[in-house]
Amino acid sequence: MPRKSYTPGDFDLRVGRSKTGLGLYAESEIPKGACVIEYVGVEINKEQEETSNSKYLFEIHARKTIDGAPRWNTARYINHSCRPNCEPNIYKGRVFVHATKRIKPGDELNYNYGKNYFDEYLKEICACPKCQEKRAAAKSGAKATATKVAKNKAKTAKKKKTAKGAAKSAGASRK
Repeated sequence: MPRKSYTPGDFDLRVGRSKTGLGLYAESEIPKGACVIEYVGVEINKEQEETSNSKYLFEIHARKTIDGAPRWNTARYINHSCRPNCEPNIYKGRVFVHATKRIKPGDELNYNYGKNYFDEYLKEICACPKCQEKRAAAKSGAKATATKVAKNKAKTAKKKKTAKGAAKSAGASRK
């Protein structure tokens, strides 16, 4: 298997509107396995990371994190997806984004931000198709459950009414 290249290719990329704000889009075809872009920014230590409010932190190792918040870091516009077309790779203390499948012109670049980030920031708002499907299924499941509960309550109330009515008629017939 050939070694991965850690030199970003000369791909045409553009920042544009996406479902979640701004995203990074391919303007030219990007082959599977290609190094697309480097995630760059200011290097910070653990202490700075813990006090930072940035949502663009990329941990390299226990003592080094890249804060990719500066707008000159074009890779910061790559959004999360649970079905990504890219993946970040750390090489010699730097972060490179590689295509995991062929990317066509007009496709938005995305990678999975990881479970911790997802759980903290994205779980309820992730706009990727997989998460939208999960939420819709959960919502329809919740509606179905609520409907079942309502029907059961109605049946129970009806049975109680019928039982009360039967008791009244039985009492009336005794008189």
